[in-house]
Amino acid sequence: MTPVDILILSNGPGEVTTWVRPVVKALRQQLGEDRSLVRISVILSPCPNASGKEAAIALSYPEVDRVQKAEHFWQFLLWGKTVDNWDWRSHGVVVFLGGDQFFPVVIGKKLGYSTVIYAEWDARWYSIVDRFGVMTAKVAERIPSKYAHKFTVVGDLMLEANSYASLVQDKEQSAEIIGLLPGSKAAKLAQGVPLTIAIAEYIHAQKPNTKFVIPVAPTLDLQTLASFANSQKNSFVETFGFSGASLIFPEDNQQKPILKTAKGLTVELWQESPAYQLLSQCSICLTTVGANTAELGALAVPMIVLIPTQQLDAMRSWDGLPGLLANLPGVGTTFAKVINWIFLRRKGLLAWPNIWAQAEIVPELVGKLQAKDIGEMVLDLLAHPEKLEQMQMKLHNVRGEAGAAEKLAALVKEEIEN
Repeated sequence: MTPVDILILSNGPGEVTTWVRPVVKALRQQLGEDRSLVRISVILSPCPNASGKEAAIALSYPEVDRVQKAEHFWQFLLWGKTVDNWDWRSHGVVVFLGGDQFFPVVIGKKLGYSTVIYAEWDARWYSIVDRFGVMTAKVAERIPSKYAHKFTVVGDLMLEANSYASLVQDKEQSAEIIGLLPGSKAAKLAQGVPLTIAIAEYIHAQKPNTKFVIPVAPTLDLQTLASFANSQKNSFVETFGFSGASLIFPEDNQQKPILKTAKGLTVELWQESPAYQLLSQCSICLTTVGANTAELGALAVPMIVLIPTQQLDAMRSWDGLPGLLANLPGVGTTFAKVINWIFLRRKGLLAWPNIWAQAEIVPELVGKLQAKDIGEMVLDLLAHPEKLEQMQMKLHNVRGEAGAAEKLAALVKEEIEN
């Protein structure tokens, strides 16, 4: 085999954790571990949702050989030079897993590499891109027939959690577990942390044996997470009638760090990623919108999706131009309020399982949410397990087949062999 380089282009935290991770694993499974024959590089492009930790996360994947941070992307796009002056082999493939589809076109031409694009909703530049792995057949419906041979339906990369589902289907009977997923970005955490923990306090008062856990996003450190539960650092703590929580590290390394509230509630903080084993044990999860709803859906874990709007400009984590406008210095707040006002008037389905089903099979709660109301909703569901079972059954029905990463990796392998 001729030595090849595989260059993966990606951008935000969701793409790096839910797209890049399964794809690089599948690539190694199909192409082998010999780095002298197959080298995998990741180059990140700027993203308004980025946390700054995406490069470290990508580099932590054992399948990846080298990573360049987003701050150096434009230099590479324009001049073809990385900040560390990487060498490139004469044969290779550029794989698009997030960003702008124009990027692999430019970079592929500069390096003389084939291009493979994962297209979730639309496919562009199909006349000069070599291969597309698309989420659904609808993505290719408007493509001229002479380019149809370039398109292969691979499925939804966000469903890769489904491949773990068969290993973790049986829930523990010893304790009822509720998962709290408030997000990973400040725009969501500011409201999500106090709201979800306030809901947990309300439920805990009625069901003191219930266990609460937060699977901490890999882009988030515990001190930052805890700061959003501190009333002196986050004004929304009092907005949700929540007295705050403190971060406590256990003396015993076998125990998890916890957030402990003034009312005595403890919430375990799990930093293992991906947290599929933990999530699969949850009776229900309280989550914000994002890739986490796809992972929960793939695992068929019942959920309630929360979109609090106590601060209209808080949700600044939009993709593309809206996200860039909402985060501009000085005028960003105004843009954010307008964007979110338009969003609330035109809101469609937001959670991935609902988008897949084109129906609200898991509740989406939008507005000035209060802990007591949602707490009562959760208690009702826990008291009527048949409702949770019905939600779980619907999630099973819409989550689709796993294997998108393997199919996309197969397209890359074909390009290498060709």
